[in-house]
Amino acid sequence: MKMTIYGSGCAKCKQLTANAEEAANELGLSYEVEKVTDVNDIIDAGIMRTPALALNDQIVVEGKVASPADIKKHLG
Repeated sequence: MKMTIYGSGCAKCKQLTANAEEAANELGLSYEVEKVTDVNDIIDAGIMRTPALALNDQIVVEGKVASPADIKKHLG
């Protein structure tokens, strides 16, 4: 499982990262986390609002900090 966090590295981005990792750990999934902070790369990915989360290159959260429970719905 590849989890990509898009954002500037702000507190909300860090919280989204922690929530995504918590959700994956609760489901016993192995994963790698990639953080994309370059504005041009974020725009190229089609992200209009950060923070955002992509799972295996598919954007599932944009413009908010999703809870671990919300993220688990996309992982399960």
